[in-house]
Amino acid sequence: MDDSAASAPSAGSFTSSALDAPPPPEMARRGERVGVSKAALRTDSLLALGILAGAFIAMGAVFATTVTAGGADLPYGVSRLLAGLTFSLGLILVVVAGAELFTGNNLVVIAWASRQVTTRRLLWIWALVYIANFAGSIVTAGLMYISRQYRFGGGAVGDQVLAIAAAKTDLGFVQAVALGAFCNALVCLAVWLTYSARTTTDKILAIVPPIAAFVAAGFEHCVANMYFIPMGLFVKQDSTWLEGRENLPDLSSLTWPDFLVGNLVPVTIGNLIGGTLMVAGIYWFVYLRPTRQ
Repeated sequence: MDDSAASAPSAGSFTSSALDAPPPPEMARRGERVGVSKAALRTDSLLALGILAGAFIAMGAVFATTVTAGGADLPYGVSRLLAGLTFSLGLILVVVAGAELFTGNNLVVIAWASRQVTTRRLLWIWALVYIANFAGSIVTAGLMYISRQYRFGGGAVGDQVLAIAAAKTDLGFVQAVALGAFCNALVCLAVWLTYSARTTTDKILAIVPPIAAFVAAGFEHCVANMYFIPMGLFVKQDSTWLEGRENLPDLSSLTWPDFLVGNLVPVTIGNLIGGTLMVAGIYWFVYLRPTRQ
């Protein structure tokens, strides 16, 4: 809260001590400041931090895939909950360790709407970070394929890799947009909640429930899919390993065009809708839009 607001509180204003979590109006102002600071980052810094974010989200995906591998006997909901809890690692690393994630950066719209970031700069940040996220994710997928980690558990990890990738590339366009919108609404809400955090523990506790919820519900995240689907495509190439597997999913839709056009495009559109309109736009409208006296 700025000094002027603290010195002259008005009716309906929010005040808090240094130990209290900031209320939503202060969270909105913090989000505005974060957006301005992101816009001020150098290009090389954005690229490096974007690559890190892609790798961090990929590691969350590796964790989730491994934990749920071979869990056919578990109830569906329990398996999805485990996947969500473990996948939360990705955003925890992004927020706490520091990295630039395309979906989380949809919140820069708060600073843009307040005219503190230009449209050109906003689109530049999104494009640069998106490309960097893709690079970090797909390089991690390639390294994981080289490691042959998918053969662990008697091949159960690889079975799960293929099942996840095949299911994602089998989605319809409109369905993928809708799932993407709900996904990034929860991702951006997780980041939004960290604006009220005072400690690292606060941030972790704020991140886990929304991220676990989106994974458990089967929503679609474009950066996560930059790992999940290429990893499936890489494993699909191991014909020697595939010959010994039984009960494999239908892999006919698991192709690069189905990944790039059939999944990544609609999911990215949905993520933009969820992050910019369903979260950033609403909170800017409620707390930061100019009002007439």
